[in-house]
Amino acid sequence: MFSKFVILFWLILHPVYVSLTSVDYEPQDSSFKVFIKLYLDDFLLDAEQDEDYFLSDKNKSKEIIENYINQKLIIKSNDVTLTGKVNSLEISGDEVRIYMEHKISGKPSVLLVRNLIMTNLYEDQLNFVIIKIDNFEEGFKFTSEITEQVFNIGN
Repeated sequence: MFSKFVILFWLILHPVYVSLTSVDYEPQDSSFKVFIKLYLDDFLLDAEQDEDYFLSDKNKSKEIIENYINQKLIIKSNDVTLTGKVNSLEISGDEVRIYMEHKISGKPSVLLVRNLIMTNLYEDQLNFVIIKIDNFEEGFKFTSEITEQVFNIGN
């Protein structure tokens, strides 16, 4: 009982720095559909953006997010670096949900993911990524020290 209280107390006092990303291959579109969820305050701090300015114009918000993600979430399919386009952006309370599309040519056999989201801000940053390509599905936990992973799809 005491240990549960200590853990709960620690979680209340210690903020959690986390992002969630899913990368789903869509063969009919020759693209990766990428979903990213992060916290608005952390994003604004990492992207060096003013909240009022960022929230004032939805098109400007999409452009800022797109530039940020393309710098912080690098995806290479078969040694080709992909550039993502924001399809949809949802900001609700302190959460930001980003829906992007990364066009590719050819079926991916090797996927490199470098996740630098907020890794310069927080030593205990966790960036969870789930990769889905056909029957291949794998999750990975990126940290401030571990920012890159290669996934061999093995077609």
